Amino acid sequence: MGRAALLPLLLVAAAGRAGVSAAGGPEVRSLRGSWWLANGNGSVVLRGEVPGCVHTALHRRGLIQDPYYRFNDVTYRWISLDNWTYSRTFKTPFDDRKWQKVNLVFEGVDTVAQILINNITLGRTDNMFNRYSFDITSVIKEVNFVEVRFFSAVSYAAEQSRCHKAYSIPPACPPPVQKGECHANFIRKEQCSFSWDWGPSFPTQGIWKDVRIEAYNHYHLIYFSLTSFFEKSAQQWSLEIESIFDVVSSKPIAGLVTVNIPKLQTQQTFSVKLQPGEGSVVLLVNINKSSTVEAWWPNGHGKQTGYNMTTTFIMEAGYQIEKSSKAYFRTVELVQEPIPGSPGLSFYFRINGRPIFIKGSNWIPADSFQDRVTYDTLWLLLKSAADANMNALRVWGGGVYEQDEFYDICDEIGIMIWQDFMFACALYPTDQYYLESVRAEVSHQVRRLKSHPSIILWSGNNENEAAIASNWFSIPYADREVYIKDYVMLYVKNIREIVLTEDKSRPFIASSPTNGLESVKEGWLSQNPYDTHYGDTHFYDYSNDCWNWTVYPKTRFASEYGFQSWPSFSTIEKVSSTEDWSYTSNFSLHRQHHENGNDQMLQQIGHHFKLPQSTDPIKKFKDMIYLTQVMQAQCIKTETEFYRFSQSEIIRGEGHTMGALYWQLNDIWQAPSWASLEYGGKWKLLHYFAQNFLAPLLPVAYEDKGVLYIYGVSDLHADHKLTLRVIVHTWSSLEPVCTLAKEGVTVKAQSAVPIYKESIDDLLERCRNCTRKSCVITFCLVGEGGLQSPTNHHFLSSLKDAVGLEKSHFSVSISHAKLLFFPFLCVCTHTFSDWQNGGPVCSHIWLPNCSFALLS
Repeated sequence: MGRAALLPLLLVAAAGRAGVSAAGGPEVRSLRGSWWLANGNGSVVLRGEVPGCVHTALHRRGLIQDPYYRFNDVTYRWISLDNWTYSRTFKTPFDDRKWQKVNLVFEGVDTVAQILINNITLGRTDNMFNRYSFDITSVIKEVNFVEVRFFSAVSYAAEQSRCHKAYSIPPACPPPVQKGECHANFIRKEQCSFSWDWGPSFPTQGIWKDVRIEAYNHYHLIYFSLTSFFEKSAQQWSLEIESIFDVVSSKPIAGLVTVNIPKLQTQQTFSVKLQPGEGSVVLLVNINKSSTVEAWWPNGHGKQTGYNMTTTFIMEAGYQIEKSSKAYFRTVELVQEPIPGSPGLSFYFRINGRPIFIKGSNWIPADSFQDRVTYDTLWLLLKSAADANMNALRVWGGGVYEQDEFYDICDEIGIMIWQDFMFACALYPTDQYYLESVRAEVSHQVRRLKSHPSIILWSGNNENEAAIASNWFSIPYADREVYIKDYVMLYVKNIREIVLTEDKSRPFIASSPTNGLESVKEGWLSQNPYDTHYGDTHFYDYSNDCWNWTVYPKTRFASEYGFQSWPSFSTIEKVSSTEDWSYTSNFSLHRQHHENGNDQMLQQIGHHFKLPQSTDPIKKFKDMIYLTQVMQAQCIKTETEFYRFSQSEIIRGEGHTMGALYWQLNDIWQAPSWASLEYGGKWKLLHYFAQNFLAPLLPVAYEDKGVLYIYGVSDLHADHKLTLRVIVHTWSSLEPVCTLAKEGVTVKAQSAVPIYKESIDDLLERCRNCTRKSCVITFCLVGEGGLQSPTNHHFLSSLKDAVGLEKSHFSVSISHAKLLFFPFLCVCTHTFSDWQNGGPVCSHIWLPNCSFALLS
């Protein structure tokens, strides 16, 4: 489904701001489009687009190269250090004398700016995530001049840090390998714009969302949201509808509100009274019991049904407002309760009363320049997640609260969202001014987003509980209480209180990772937030062999884990030159923002593959980056399958793993990272692997003390009797040496059950002269009605030790058809000798829906 299919949903705007009203309603005029843009001393003057930022304006006018080209992230540092001004003249599109109130509204200002109209200062902004509305009733003219005077975010953050003299708020600066800017924690701005271990430093300035004029009389609808609830005792769905108004009348305004959901035969009318000032009206609509409500389900578990709903406000003064929206019905519970045979508590999600294994990845900003993130960009990335059998993404706390279209798409395709608030890997100030800014930010974002059924959890921050508990910043023990107090003040007494007031329809946790209720019990900061008996964990290990499943924590919920790889050569080629095409070039070292990252990849490759030895340096580079992708795919496959087969068992008090979100889904630029989708959306080998290791039905194998175990893992809603096929191949032939068919295997619904056990020695003995080095095992599950799992594999030795491999024989075929009706198709096949010998012979042509097969 494409943009056309989503357009009705975007038009009705289920969440967020008010819709267009009937005759006599407010006048709303956008100031999007072309603005003038100038630097601090006026030496650079150009046209820039709004929404937009300085970097993209300079690039579009040809004044700078692609910011992502080679070393430009450092070369163009001057842009972020300068102060820039956006300005434009506009005619008032209405008779301003007819309106009681006229506002200038900014949905997003990035970040520190003075706002002026007709040379009169309206106010200042310093929070990228907030919405700013300025009353211009008394200053608007027929022709107006508006200015947004930006101050360098880098300079502002440094100044705020200097002003905080009572005690330091670490970290001061990112590690040198990131080539970033300092004091990101002192500014309410996209934290990773100051650099991260997978991204560049581009602290942007600009008007990054809509800006408009709003004129109205009597009252104006600012926010409109709806959340669903299910009353078990009454067996009835209800909708809580909240409308937040600005009432400019000096007296209360009474009227009627009618809510109509035709398909559910539900219509209710309420009497309401709006008080002067800003306030909310909350209505509870009970859904007709005689109507069958179809719930919203995550991808792979059911439909994403939504119902058209109309809410009409007919007030005694002024005009009628008719608000169209989508009503979704789903419940979410975060279950933390004792588990028989284990200390600690469970940590899993029930959606509509059904336990759901959460499987997916983590989302970072799709570009350093948010105006380049289009609907098509979001659709490509999110649809790729769904196509890889993902049902969830975690919107990570060092980026941005995503645009409305992101959540609209997730609603439509069933991607659940674990939503962090934008705090990551740092401690933060808690002075009154900073807290007030955060409170406004949180209120705005919850009101904007809470209508989306895709959002299943609010999380206060990324890794900040762990940062204090593990003392990342070497804080003396005597000073620790100051930072703990700040932590509780920010995430519990401020953010949590607002979330619980604004949204009672979904759970809240203070951090990730966290021990959940155990962290609460310990005063909101646990001694060990990585305890596998509670909550969620983040786990990274680059030194141990990633094929060894015993190194992974048998956790309740794995919300971050991963391994790096390089993007494909065709992606790197766009932002580099010939002298860069070496694994040890200055470019390769500059692009790697994770300490020792390139060496860590080589170390993991070395466990099981021979490193490329070509005398052609460019071919050697291509083979090397290909092998990093092979290594990454196999590593994350092994770890994810471990988490999936651990969901139904407790081993030595650990298990009942109910979530696997690998780090990370997407890239922000063309560089080595943990992503499975390259910048631009191309699938890495990992993403093709994910399509299989996240399949709804999957056999998973592991070896323990010479014994092969196979589990049947199922996300299906019914038990199935299946046939397990185990096939042993020699590396020297594509023909099977021997095949075992075990019939009548029962794989239970939404569980992982052991279905096969045999010693490797016994298995090989039955297969003629197979040895660990000469053979490989594949296996799959087959049932009636075409039900079949992907074919999985188990290596009996490192591929570098495999014997019998011959030079590969490959073929590439590409067939083109009309794009409107068929995707591009391609197949590239080659043998495992390519893996063993350090790279493929063929060059892959990656196209949409390209199928990639590795044949044994």
